[in-house]
Amino acid sequence: MQSRFRSDRRLTVRMTVTLFLLGLLYVAFVAALIVLLKSWVLVVVVAAGMLGAQYWFSDRVALFAMRGRVVEREEYPELHAVIDRLCAIADLPKPVVAVSELGMPNAFATGRSPEHAVVCVTTGLLRRLEPAELEGVLAHELSHVAHKDVAVITVASFLGVIAGLIVRFAFYSQVFGGGRRDQNTAAVFAAVMGVSAAVYALSFLMIRALSRYRELAADRAAAHLTGRPSALASALTKVSGDIARIPTKDLRTAQAFNAFYFTPALGAEPGVAGLFSTHPSLEQRLDQLGRISAELGEAATPGRAG
Repeated sequence: MQSRFRSDRRLTVRMTVTLFLLGLLYVAFVAALIVLLKSWVLVVVVAAGMLGAQYWFSDRVALFAMRGRVVEREEYPELHAVIDRLCAIADLPKPVVAVSELGMPNAFATGRSPEHAVVCVTTGLLRRLEPAELEGVLAHELSHVAHKDVAVITVASFLGVIAGLIVRFAFYSQVFGGGRRDQNTAAVFAAVMGVSAAVYALSFLMIRALSRYRELAADRAAAHLTGRPSALASALTKVSGDIARIPTKDLRTAQAFNAFYFTPALGAEPGVAGLFSTHPSLEQRLDQLGRISAELGEAATPGRAG
């Protein structure tokens, strides 16, 4: 189904190239593990099983990790009404609607396709935003679903996840291997660690580059759909400012899902981590929305989705 969200050829090209490069990296990674571990059945079965599990159950894992739950219209009628209206305007299947009890103001979308998607908002977000601001955030999340970049990020992140798990497994097997270690075992251990670390680093950089662009694409699509870029800019400013005041220790669990969030769960001083952020800077996002606002003549034209 083709939605009415503005298409983005550059996003499509970036997603295709990223998946192609990660696919090549994935094949090389599996081949290297087969050579090193001398068990192609074990490597292929485990890798395929984890990829399938991540693709099919990523939405449930994300909801569980962020303490989200599916909510019906009777419980959150206004939230459902906004999503209904946006989906009707965008000609998009309505996703499952969920709410997380976290006080951190944020939202995310997940799911393997527009027909199997979940949009979740936190109670912290619902308490802080005005209706027009909430509409902008939800349009942003729905654009991720329409552009299918949520599924792409889910699949793309798989390689980094499995590489990280193999590093941990190799480390603990070496630590607790005791007397079974010899020179050959140590060499295999070092090779597995090296290959896995390299794969993790490369996939990390590629996913971050794609993630930053897809956030700008979602902002553009949401601004054009609602006709209210200033409302989205206001939500970004408000949410980013509130998150910056939350102690970093309280954000650590949430940071694992930064690639999916409306704004990243970073502390007041992200430091060097900001160089590898999943999101563009707040300034970049606001500058883009300011240009769209001028393009649309927003001051003289009411929002179309209001």
